[in-house]
Formats: sequence, C-alpha cells, structure tokens
Amino acid sequence: MTLHKEGLKIILITFLILAVLSLLVSRFIGLQYLRYFFYAGFSIEFLWTVSFFRVPKRKVNSGNNNILSSADGEVVVIEETFEKEFYNEKRIQVSVFMSPFNVHVNWYPFNGEVVYTKYHPGKFLFAKNPKSSELNERNSLVVQNDKGQSVLIRQIAGVMARRIISYAKIGDTAKQGGEFGIIRFGSRVDFFLPLDADVKVKIGDKVKAQRTVIGEFK
Repeated sequence: MTLHKEGLKIILITFLILAVLSLLVSRFIGLQYLRYFFYAGFSIEFLWTVSFFRVPKRKVNSGNNNILSSADGEVVVIEETFEKEFYNEKRIQVSVFMSPFNVHVNWYPFNGEVVYTKYHPGKFLFAKNPKSSELNERNSLVVQNDKGQSVLIRQIAGVMARRIISYAKIGDTAKQGGEFGIIRFGSRVDFFLPLDADVKVKIGDKVKAQRTVIGEFK
C-alpha cells in the first residue's frame, strides 16, 4: 500500500495543525485524563486522514467483457434511466456510494479510449441522494472500447467531498485497472451501462475497484 500524491500536502498540514493543538492542550489543560482524551482524538484524526489517501495494491480482475467497478463502496442504485448528458437514450445506471472510510481512488473499468470528459460545478448534497447525480459537483467521462461499446462514468462530490480530481483527457488510452482520478472525503460514482449489459451486482453489495465485476458487455 502507498499514499496518493494528492494527499501528501493535506497530511502534512493536518499533522502541523494537530501538533500545534497538542502543544496548546499540554500548556493550558491541567487535567491529565482530559489531555489524554484530546491526544487520542488528534491521533484518530491523523490516522484517518492518512488512511483516506491509501492506495492499495491489487491484482486487476482482467477480462475483455468485464466492466469493473471504478470505486470501493456499496451499490446503492441499479435502475434503467434516461441519460441526457452524453447518450440521450436509456441506460442502466449502477451507482456506488463511497463512505469516508473507503479507498477514494478511481480506476478505469475496461480497456478503451476516453472519448468525452466534462466537469460540472454544483451542490454538495448527501451522495446517496438520487438528485446528487445531476445537482452535485461532478465530473463525467466516457470510455469506449474497440467494439464501439461505451460507459459513462460520473464522479460525484458529496457532503464532505470538496474536490474531484480527474486526470482523464479526450484521446487518452484507458487501461483496465489504471487510475484516472480521486474524490476527496466521501462521495459516489455512477456508471451508465448499455441496456444489454449483464449486471453482476445487486443493491447493497460491497464492491472493490479493480476487482468487482459490476457488469459484462454482450
């Protein structure tokens, strides 16, 4: 396991702030048990910040027809919906909610080419809210394989997430299991699959990026 480069500055700032707070606690709080209470809280906060930016090493569940999850989390939506940003047609939406304790790096679900990207400013509704897919700050990208099959992937900010980072650009080669971005502090990822895709997950399933097959191309 390694730490994501986007988190190094935040981890350092968090450490410095907590170090200053610890010095203030030691200076101005006389009760020993109360000092230990604050020290424990500061330690938990620092460890959580570090763990948030962890990047696990996993073997990619490769397969030409496999559509892998781009995110760790829980499947909260599986439904047929009209996708109007790119396709203007019905698609199968599969949504994965990422809690603050999940890995928040995002990886490509299959091999192909990035044919569309767009960032949308927006609100910061709770990521499980169905309206978050269209109202929240979000970033969309479409990956198309060599057979012309494609999936729209939408990174969505949540209540805690205040920055979506995507490295994907139109024309980039998407390698299955390769990183394309990260969302900071709790969020959601939507996938818009073709109607004939074979969905392999159900509501409530816990999924892992690079490993869990959420669907298969026909």
